[in-house]
Amino acid sequence: MDSRDLFDLGLQADLAMVRQSPITRRDVLKLGLVGISALLAGCTPAVITSTFASPTTASATDCPATIPGETAGPYPADGSNASNQSLNALALSGIVRQDIRTSLSTGNVAEGIPFTIELTLVNTNNNCAPLTDRALYLWHCNRVGEYSLYSANVAAEDYLRGVQASNAEGKVTFTSIFPACYRGRWPHVHFEVYPSLEQATAANNVIHTSQMALPEDICKTVYAIDGYDGSTQNLSELSLETDNVFRDGYSLQMATLSGNVTNGYTAKLTVGIPA
Repeated sequence: MDSRDLFDLGLQADLAMVRQSPITRRDVLKLGLVGISALLAGCTPAVITSTFASPTTASATDCPATIPGETAGPYPADGSNASNQSLNALALSGIVRQDIRTSLSTGNVAEGIPFTIELTLVNTNNNCAPLTDRALYLWHCNRVGEYSLYSANVAAEDYLRGVQASNAEGKVTFTSIFPACYRGRWPHVHFEVYPSLEQATAANNVIHTSQMALPEDICKTVYAIDGYDGSTQNLSELSLETDNVFRDGYSLQMATLSGNVTNGYTAKLTVGIPA
């Protein structure tokens, strides 16, 4: 079956199921009242500082410059012509999802070390205020370096692709598996940002495209585990300084990781976008 035949109901069918009410200003004011009560009760300055931290802006140390724009690569499946195909995973019913390990078309699950990806979208034109209700489309390879919908062995699959809307804090979170290192590219995750879920239908609506880099030490640890065949060798032949995407600078794209191979890892990155 042509994988394009599976793009039936589309993202619009998912919108009603993923809407959630954001935190209201009244909720924030309630937090302020708690802080005032704590102050009157004689709380320490450290608690007062934490209570009154602005919920809508990042601190100077948390406010990055705009993340570099990057290529979507040869396997985006965003409706653009790539690898001599115009595939569009954004048209799949169910593509708006938090857990991207399961293929919507076959039910097959991508295997690998558990990997949680948390990206925080902030507005670099407004003191890094959170960007809410933006849509982020994310994709990456499986544990042997194959991309669903494109690579021959997984052309019938559509796993490791998904869309999320940013919440009141600008955050999107995906549950996935740690990606491989394939020949010629540093371990990475692709993503595109769209103005809204309604407009996350094709690449012509993208407002920013970039990639997240993964730290070498944790990659080496993960790739020593059975199943990540070839990744150790591929990584040993690469460096961030020579990678064709990250060689011009990667400080704004390097994720912070925590966890272990038993319980999995969590990657966090603040993504600055001029909006």
